[in-house]
Amino acid sequence: MLEQDSRDGSIKMEFDFDAVNEEDSPFPEVRASVSNIDDPEMPAMTLRMWLIGLVLCMIASAMNLFFNFRQPAPNVSPLTLLLVCYPIGKFFAFVLPITTYRLPRYLGSYEFSLNPGPWNIKEHVLVYVMANVAISAPYAINAIVVTQLNYGVQVDYWFSVLMVLATQLTGFGLAGMCRRFLVWPASMVWPQNLVTCTLLNTLHAEDDEEPGSITRYRYFLLVLGGAFFFFFIPGYLFSALSVFSWMCWILPDNIPVNQLFGVDSGLGMTVVTFDWSQISWIGSPLMYPWWAEVHIFFGFVLFFWIITPILYYTNTWDLAYFPLNDSSPYDRYGHVYNVSAVLDASNRFNLTAYENYSPLYLPATYAVTYMLAFALSTCVLVHTVLYHGRSLLNGMKKIRIEQDDIHAKLMRNYPEVPDWWYLVCFLGFFLLMVVVVEVWHTSVPVWALLLSVALPTLYVLPSGFIFAMTGQGITLNLLAQIIPGTLMAGDPVANMIFKAYSVQTLSEATSFVQDLKLGHYIKVPPRATFLVQFVGTLLASFIQIGVKQWMFNNIPDICTPHQPSLLTCPHNEVYYTASAVWGIIGPTRQFGKGTLYYPELYAIIVGALLPVPFWLWQRRYPNSWVRFVSTPVVVNGVSYIPPAAGINYSAWFAVGFVFQYLIRKRSFAWWSKFNYVTSAALDSGTALSLITIFFTLDFPKGGLYLNWWGNTVYTNTADWTRLPLKAIPPGGLSLD
Repeated sequence: MLEQDSRDGSIKMEFDFDAVNEEDSPFPEVRASVSNIDDPEMPAMTLRMWLIGLVLCMIASAMNLFFNFRQPAPNVSPLTLLLVCYPIGKFFAFVLPITTYRLPRYLGSYEFSLNPGPWNIKEHVLVYVMANVAISAPYAINAIVVTQLNYGVQVDYWFSVLMVLATQLTGFGLAGMCRRFLVWPASMVWPQNLVTCTLLNTLHAEDDEEPGSITRYRYFLLVLGGAFFFFFIPGYLFSALSVFSWMCWILPDNIPVNQLFGVDSGLGMTVVTFDWSQISWIGSPLMYPWWAEVHIFFGFVLFFWIITPILYYTNTWDLAYFPLNDSSPYDRYGHVYNVSAVLDASNRFNLTAYENYSPLYLPATYAVTYMLAFALSTCVLVHTVLYHGRSLLNGMKKIRIEQDDIHAKLMRNYPEVPDWWYLVCFLGFFLLMVVVVEVWHTSVPVWALLLSVALPTLYVLPSGFIFAMTGQGITLNLLAQIIPGTLMAGDPVANMIFKAYSVQTLSEATSFVQDLKLGHYIKVPPRATFLVQFVGTLLASFIQIGVKQWMFNNIPDICTPHQPSLLTCPHNEVYYTASAVWGIIGPTRQFGKGTLYYPELYAIIVGALLPVPFWLWQRRYPNSWVRFVSTPVVVNGVSYIPPAAGINYSAWFAVGFVFQYLIRKRSFAWWSKFNYVTSAALDSGTALSLITIFFTLDFPKGGLYLNWWGNTVYTNTADWTRLPLKAIPPGGLSLD
């Protein structure tokens, strides 16, 4: 009866309902999360969508740019905006007039309405798509800040804006040209999109809840309020609950205990913290699939709870003379490396000064991170060839990679975005980057930009395959530093620009592809997705650079180690260290034959071999648990260290175990209804509380701080002061 009513209704579908009811995705995860029907006449590009989406994205992008300079930092996630915009959209649908307006003939006689009907799922997902690509802090901001603060090169607003636009939107063009590999095939699941689809379909499928049950929105508001008020405790009143290194309080001078169990610079073996911004620093543990969390934590335990201490306490590579976990490089005297001592007046490398001063030494976690980066550079390529080689070959031959599933068939109702639109974006913003480096005399040659954009072009499919299957992307940090470090040796600014362009192009490309797949799942017209992605990213770039300019003009002591509001710029410190290692010292002096860290290069061979035994085993035993192993995820999952500390992984996994394993297994109904809402509410409440604390207590008139034991006990430990295990010998480490 329902099917007959649908056929006879006022909205005429262009497909057979009976066929749709019989056909669905071949993947059970997708069947459980994504609707297999569509209404092609549902409005999507509405004025209220643009108003709500742009306003929320501009606010969230400003907040996330602010948080980018803080450690630990909360994050306004796109999922938060998805929940926030729902009641706003319902309100607009209730109050706006339903009148249809027509433009004059000389403007095309187009008709539009401020209120085309109920707030619908396609408008809703377009707001989310806009947020997902626009609200994160741009990676290029690191290069801009380090250039100004650490190298004393002043750059203006327009250089910053154009560089951010070029680095973000080149990836936009690259993403569109990967659709036949990463969007249209049914096997490209993109698990993070399933979370979003579940929430969207739940919100729009039914508005009424069962009697006696709590609605998602009421639950969201309750948890948000609780998180907002609770964060005042670890975030202001009793900050020791954030840096909850209780074993270090008992033994403040015991260096091994502080290094293993510390929270600020230790390996976080205490596991416990009461600060959600610490727990979610690498991403909310309620959002990652359980199997991915197991992969990531296994990699963390193996590489940082086992291998790192072994290397450190055996004093391999002189690691024991420096802090176990730190974002800064050191000299042979045990001091933070003075980069200016090896630069000439033009900010170029001075070999004589370097030989008279010191080689550059890496803290233990930094050395291990680079070793893993070497392994990842080959591991991901070999993994892609072994597991996805046939699909790549078929796609290059323009052979259909897979049979269309129901979602691909339903998308035929909408005109596709021509490839040349994306190609124009790719070439146009590459040319904009050429303008940036030439007009502002950055010393980056055009041929280097060609190499910089070639790297993400090579890695976009391997990274996309892994992201589509696991929810975790691959970065190009290592290769994007080795290449300019070799070809433009001794020029740190050129190295940073090369790296920013290459890394950001890849990360943005995978982010844009993820949203293209989400639009594919919700059956949004592809040209609508194209437009909101482009406009949202464009406007957010101007807003975020404006916020950055305000912060550095008005906040005292920003980017210093003990800034009162914790605006210590952790990402910029890591970026600066990398620029010193690769841009100034150079890969040959740091990792070449005969150097201290030369053995790390063997990780390149290990990485290439790592996926092979697992691939061979799963081919021999296709039903074995080995088929679930993804070696790139194990290697790449710990790439946030440094600046992340051990507690950001151990506490993250502990909370993930509770929600993604125990609760999901024992109370699946509650988990499916409230898990993702809980995550969004904790993120939102913590972010709002932090902003409130900063602008009401920390920022005005120099700040109001509570000086008592609960806010100082952790500062009197070796964990906080980052003491090394061994003292530097008189005269410094030997250069032999």
